[in-house]
Amino acid sequence: MKKRKIGSLEVSVIGLGCNNFGTGFFGTDTDAAGAKRIIDAALDSGINFLDTAEEYSTKTKFGEGQSEQFVGQALKGKRNSVVIASKFGIESLDDPSERGRKRIISAVEGSLRRLGTDRIDLYQQHFPDPETPIDEILEALDRLVKDGKVVEIGCSNFSGDMIDEAEATAKAKGYRRFVSAQNQYNVLDLPWQEGTIEGVKRHGLMLLPFFPLASGLLTGKYKKGNTSPEGTRFGGDTFVAGMLRDNQLNDERIDKVDKLKAFAESRGHTIVELAFSWLVSQPFVASVIAGATRPEQIQANARAANWELTEADFKAVADILAGVKASA
Repeated sequence: MKKRKIGSLEVSVIGLGCNNFGTGFFGTDTDAAGAKRIIDAALDSGINFLDTAEEYSTKTKFGEGQSEQFVGQALKGKRNSVVIASKFGIESLDDPSERGRKRIISAVEGSLRRLGTDRIDLYQQHFPDPETPIDEILEALDRLVKDGKVVEIGCSNFSGDMIDEAEATAKAKGYRRFVSAQNQYNVLDLPWQEGTIEGVKRHGLMLLPFFPLASGLLTGKYKKGNTSPEGTRFGGDTFVAGMLRDNQLNDERIDKVDKLKAFAESRGHTIVELAFSWLVSQPFVASVIAGATRPEQIQANARAANWELTEADFKAVADILAGVKASA
């Protein structure tokens, strides 16, 4: 599989999102044995980039921080063959007053313990912190890099203005800079945060898109009028499933997917191949974060990114989306 650089790290263009390990956001439960099967399938498929977070499966029936624990257990004896990315929350669940520098130091120690490793290759701020100055955050992260506990640092869910501020602060203070931004991004959706793509390009960060299939909509299996089919991510009774139904699933978006599917099939590809390859064909995208609950899913994801879209392909996709929107 092709690889790209995130700072000093070299990562596969398809990554494995580990948010389903433990009790997943969408009501999916993956135990340690299941997580190991998925990780083994990812490694066998050429994927070397695993993305997790301290919040994934925190304080669930599986225990605390199970995603990181399951990743660490599955990688015993294989640590040096993978790039591990994790993320810290802006406040502690046990002590909401623990923020800023203290929060980051506490978080990294917990993640290192659960992962069973001496370093995190890419350590990311999971969400913006409106109460902590960015220079305090970057100072703490810079110290972690100097101490060898972290190799590179990144942000997640940042807007373009936030990326600008972080870049200016790192330059002025001499701190380690963010080398990546992880945001929702796919052929249907720009990041929820304004100006992220422009900020990434402006400062040479690499983007790590999540929700590459728009939470399953870009599989092409949804039909108009059936907005929450049983057994799908939108069909659950969790808060997240309901939120996704409200924000992602409607007849206009299904119309767009139908046209994208027809476009892909006219060129001998599937809609899933279009979704992944559309992202990978953009040079500022480092690795597409794709979750899985079964080994065959991650194997299919790994195969889906081999279509190199041309400028004409990108224009055709843009015209399809613009045309659907204009006729709605």
